[in-house]
Amino acid sequence: MIGISKLYCGAVEASDPLRYERQTSKLPSHLIQFSKDKKPVVVWNMTKRCNLRCIHCYAQAEHEGYEGNELTTAEGKKLIDDLATFGVPVILFSGGEPLLRKDLPELVDYAVKKGLRAVISTNGTLISRKMAKIFSDSGLSYIGVSLDGIGDANDAFRGKKGAFEKALNGIRNAKDAGIKVGLRFTINIRNYKEIPKIFDLVEKEQINRVCFYHLVYAGRGSRLIDEDLHHDKQREVVDYIMDRTKEFFDKGRKIEVLTVDNHADGPYVYLRLLREDKKRAQEVYELLMMNEGNASGVGIACVDEEGYVHADQFWRHYSFGNIKIRPFSQIWTDTSDPLMAKLKEKKRHVKGRCRICRWLDICGGNFRVRAEAVTGDVWAEDPQCYLTDDEIAIPNEIA
Repeated sequence: MIGISKLYCGAVEASDPLRYERQTSKLPSHLIQFSKDKKPVVVWNMTKRCNLRCIHCYAQAEHEGYEGNELTTAEGKKLIDDLATFGVPVILFSGGEPLLRKDLPELVDYAVKKGLRAVISTNGTLISRKMAKIFSDSGLSYIGVSLDGIGDANDAFRGKKGAFEKALNGIRNAKDAGIKVGLRFTINIRNYKEIPKIFDLVEKEQINRVCFYHLVYAGRGSRLIDEDLHHDKQREVVDYIMDRTKEFFDKGRKIEVLTVDNHADGPYVYLRLLREDKKRAQEVYELLMMNEGNASGVGIACVDEEGYVHADQFWRHYSFGNIKIRPFSQIWTDTSDPLMAKLKEKKRHVKGRCRICRWLDICGGNFRVRAEAVTGDVWAEDPQCYLTDDEIAIPNEIA
């Protein structure tokens, strides 16, 4: 994640993470990305069932009546016990649509009582007032609601008429219950023109967080490779996101804005600040060095609905083991698997432009799944790094 509000607008200063000694267990949620021990945030894709049919679904979710071999409630609690003991800071309940699991409130409550920060990623359409109250009472930290446009634009992307209005109602129910809510928007050629409307919605509904995801070619999203933005358009979009975020801050509205899944955004923010404010640029450079870029296999993990462990939620075609056989903590720290071993030190293995890039320590080689989807090589350069050859060239000294 690249915190546009944190980096470009100064919502977090370079010294802030240092006050907590950068240990995962001591950091507040908005600083976890700067931890140096990098205990992973764990995404639990707890079901493959979904009430929508999104064209970019990385999990390739099925209809509501789909019967899969999901982890039971007891197995889920055993997973949570292990994550808590291991020191995982956050568990993100996802799907499919996690609200289709009737035991979700019970599992959220259990995770919170075990000391984990519990977060839900949802399409928002099933968040009733009653359900929002249950989540609020359990101490749920955050609900991220996926929207990919306004009105019909979202519904076309989500595969169901009326999905936008139901999601908006769910957002309002969660906010009324006192739960922090944010939006999640996946950028592609079909919907990037909706981004201004998303900012308008954030302002109108007083939503305090929005994440703009770059498209990852996984699951059904692998069919959209030709619908990703060209590099010049990506730069325009990131610039627009920065501009609108600054407008909010200039008006005293300190919204949290992030871009996700393209770590070229970090150097891009730095290079823009270098032209505008060199002092702030140096602070941003320090924060980016702490962040270390892509965290697949290190700072982010995925457990799927059947208990298989993956390097992140987009890497579901490769598993390191199953928690029904070994605890997550053992699987995650076992580097006898060649891929796991290389992910722990991925900067040594990347190829092409990534290997010679001056930003490798900041970007971490960007997204391996995207590189593999296009080239067949996990360690090839990420095709959606939009930085120019001049921008990645190693200068005599970094400004």
